[in-house]
Amino acid sequence: MKFAIQVHGSPQAGECGDSAYQFIRAALAQGHEIVCVFFYHEGVYQSVRQDPSQEGGVSFAANWSELAEREGFVLDVCISAAQRRGVAPEGSDPGLGLASGFRLSGLGVWVDACLKADRVLIFRE
Repeated sequence: MKFAIQVHGSPQAGECGDSAYQFIRAALAQGHEIVCVFFYHEGVYQSVRQDPSQEGGVSFAANWSELAEREGFVLDVCISAAQRRGVAPEGSDPGLGLASGFRLSGLGVWVDACLKADRVLIFRE
C-alpha cells in the first residue's frame, strides 16, 4: 500500500510528529511505500536544525533526516508555511534553517502525492 503523510504539529506541541514518525517506521517495516511526507502549518518546525541539548537530548529533525535517508525518500516542507514561520532553506544562517533531507515544496507536491497514494493520513494535534 502507498501512503501520503501530512504532519501538522510542532515538536513542542505534543506527540503528533512522533506518532507520524512511528507510523511510517511501522508501515515501512511491513513493506508499504511512503509516497510523500509533507510538513504543513506548525509541522514545519519538525524540519528545523536543532541543538539536541536544547530538546532534552532529542533532535526531531535528525531522526526524520536519518529515516528519510535510510529509506530513500524526501521530506517536503510547505514553502508558504515555512516562510510565514521564519524557517529558511538548508545551509542558511538563521537559527531556523532546514535540516538535511528536507526540502521546501509547494502544495502541488502534496496534491500529486495524494493522487499517487492509496491512503492519505494527516497527523494533527
